[in-house]
Amino acid sequence: MTSRSGPAGVAALAAVLLAGATGCAGGLAPAGGAPTPRVTKTGPAVPSAAPGGASAPTGFTLVASGDVLPHDSIIRRAAADSEGDGYDFAPMFAGVKSVVSGADLAICHMETVYGKGGGPYTGYPAFKSPPEVAAALKATGYDSCSTASNHTLDDGADGLGRTLDALDRAGVRHAGSARTEAEAAKPTLLKAGGATVAQLAYTYDTNGYPMPEGQPWAVRLLDERQVIADARAARAAGADVVVVSVHWGTEWQTEPDERQLSLGRALTASQSGGRPDIDLIIGTHAHVPQAYEKVNGTWIIYGMGDQIAGDMINHEGAFDPRGNQGSIGRFTFAPPRTPGARWEVTRAEFVPQWFDTGRGRVVNLGADDGTSQNRSDIRDAIRQVVLGRGAAKDGLVMGK
Repeated sequence: MTSRSGPAGVAALAAVLLAGATGCAGGLAPAGGAPTPRVTKTGPAVPSAAPGGASAPTGFTLVASGDVLPHDSIIRRAAADSEGDGYDFAPMFAGVKSVVSGADLAICHMETVYGKGGGPYTGYPAFKSPPEVAAALKATGYDSCSTASNHTLDDGADGLGRTLDALDRAGVRHAGSARTEAEAAKPTLLKAGGATVAQLAYTYDTNGYPMPEGQPWAVRLLDERQVIADARAARAAGADVVVVSVHWGTEWQTEPDERQLSLGRALTASQSGGRPDIDLIIGTHAHVPQAYEKVNGTWIIYGMGDQIAGDMINHEGAFDPRGNQGSIGRFTFAPPRTPGARWEVTRAEFVPQWFDTGRGRVVNLGADDGTSQNRSDIRDAIRQVVLGRGAAKDGLVMGK
């Protein structure tokens, strides 16, 4: 992976490609429409009553998590967990399954593309992951994944197509890359509680790989005007809530970089008819946890860190344990108080998580009993970063 600041120009592109030589080198060491009853993953809920006896739209919870990045060591672990029958990634996610499946809407970031059934599969630097990842995402409870990253074109249009095909077969929606021009132009619309939620997704770059010939729409690139135009189009298509997934930032930097900050301010300031165009921004790419911040009344997660990754190597060529630390964002949305107003976030939480590369398992540190000093130290380090831009004063709390 490379720096996600993604400035234009030949010199900047050269710097991006140079940074990509180390950024993803993990795993190299040995082992509001019409009111309807709320339908959640745990069963239907009775809709609340509105004035006059009509049922009102119900609120919902949304969770979002960081990069799923299957290095060679992760692929080997999935093969071992399958006990000789292909690849089983589901055990890796088991530690956070209750968090993910307990939400009305769960969004992941599928950083890599899938290889052909049976392989061969590769890790860094050009990833081709087993398509069995998709089934594990579904089994964990994910509803949709962003698929725009700097690795989306690691295997060209074929890899992109295989990935979306596998997600479709598994029943996982996706945003950020497309097989056809019509697919690229259509927002991903999801149901959660009484709301229609649009997921839009973008990446700062594709590691210098050009768009497939004749397919300039294959991967959504990060551009302020495009994001705003797409958000407004999603509203016109019926979205009550617009969520933007962004692959951005500077690798191994816990502080959001200037482009993240300036773009975050611009996107959250954009309004139509007095209503914000974007309701939540969720970031990936930096490999390390980054802060949450409420900007112009809208929550931004600058970076959630890696959810699944091998032992990570930083730009100094050293193993960096921060590359296996991250957070899950959880937001509770309530229906508008007045017609035409936005859906409000009434509770904002982060759930600290850690990928134990020794066992090949995600650990929910928010639910950890605290008996392990090592895990307590990791949890506290994540919390310090997440709250580093004053999110606590706006109500962000640690969840389980």
